[in-house]
Amino acid sequence: MKKIKEVLVVEGKDDTKQINRAVNADTIETRGSAIDDDTLALIEKLADQRGIIIFTDPDFSGEKIRKIVAEAVPNAKHAFLPKAEGRPDKAGGSLGVEHASPEAIRAALDHVYTETTAAPTLITHEDLLAAGLIGGAGAKERREQLGELLQIGYVNGKQLEKRLRMFSIQPADFAAALKRVRAKENANE
Repeated sequence: MKKIKEVLVVEGKDDTKQINRAVNADTIETRGSAIDDDTLALIEKLADQRGIIIFTDPDFSGEKIRKIVAEAVPNAKHAFLPKAEGRPDKAGGSLGVEHASPEAIRAALDHVYTETTAAPTLITHEDLLAAGLIGGAGAKERREQLGELLQIGYVNGKQLEKRLRMFSIQPADFAAALKRVRAKENANE
């Protein structure tokens, strides 16, 4: 079983259980989006000692936790689980890492990004408009697909350019993912 050097920041015990079915890793649980000061201090300490990977649920609460932790630990690494991989088997459940297969968890951890604030803008607002990723019919669905293909998670139109810059997504990778999104759209017409 693959050993992860960094400590994974997850939301709860069920996430930890599911991750341990996929990889050999230590986790720290935030126990929800209201991260207390002691937990945040521990995350900062672990980041200095071993490094951390933020691996939260692909939902609003998960993004909120990701922002809080990333603000405290700017050099944190990020792993994203596609929404489709985090859906529960039973109706009425919420999205989460705890529902992901071991294969989906390993795939997410194989594509880890480190945030960088000094990255140049490689993909512009105009590129996003031209690609139909912001504004207009179907933009949200295209962003969801693009986020899954690039493994950067889902973001709204306002945040997409920032996320692409933060993770230094290269224009060639963006173009290849966009080509796949468009091919899927054309196949569905």
